[in-house]
Amino acid sequence: MPIQYVRSLSGRKRSKESNRHLGFTLAFIAGATNAGAYLAVKLYTSHMTGMVSSMADNVVLGNSDLALSSFGGIISFLSGAATTAIMVNLARRRHMHSEFAFPLLLEALLMLCFGLLGTQLSKIEGMFVPVTVMLLCFMMGLQNAVITKLSNAVIRTTHLTGIITDLGIEIGKLLYWNRHTLDVEPEVIADRDRLRVLTILILSFFGGGVFGALGFKYIGYGLTIPLALLLTLLAAVPAIDDFHVFWRRLKDNRGHSQNQNK
Repeated sequence: MPIQYVRSLSGRKRSKESNRHLGFTLAFIAGATNAGAYLAVKLYTSHMTGMVSSMADNVVLGNSDLALSSFGGIISFLSGAATTAIMVNLARRRHMHSEFAFPLLLEALLMLCFGLLGTQLSKIEGMFVPVTVMLLCFMMGLQNAVITKLSNAVIRTTHLTGIITDLGIEIGKLLYWNRHTLDVEPEVIADRDRLRVLTILILSFFGGGVFGALGFKYIGYGLTIPLALLLTLLAAVPAIDDFHVFWRRLKDNRGHSQNQNK
């Protein structure tokens, strides 16, 4: 994979194509994580709509433990999204190349933690839920916020409700019969490019889900290793670019200090 292409996926300089390609890849990762997580913790950890509904149901039914469990998942997802916003804005203020790469590297690290310590973490109670659930919800919030910020909320990857709704709208436009009437009205025209992108996002998530379910079924928590490696690959080049900038500045400062001391 060419270095420049990898750099474009999570680097500071963005294009519509790089946003889409990163979105497709992250949708695959989200589908795999979501499906594998369900087999591990019996919960779809990116499904905040379901968690909020479950919390409301259990509040009414008086099941306080289950209501607090949903609340813990929601707070974890929210914290992940907030962490991405903080990391991106800090990097942006410092004009770093890896403003979108660092959250992905953090997600890769947390995914490895989940893979290596999943069984042990499931026995530890966090914020009303096992630490495994908190970790997975945090990762999904982290990832969804990355693609939301870099695409200006055009692309989402961890849940499909909005994507399938948008796809339905475009299909409706595609099937609409533009009858010629006496009134001058603009024709209803489907955005075929958007149709393609939405379809690929859905297929990427589904393909990731199949990969995640099969992977967790046959290799268990080891599934997280290729997913973490893929995330690292997506984010590594901008992070290395920033390291080179930092190292160059450090050498320049040392040289300047030595010249002053002479």
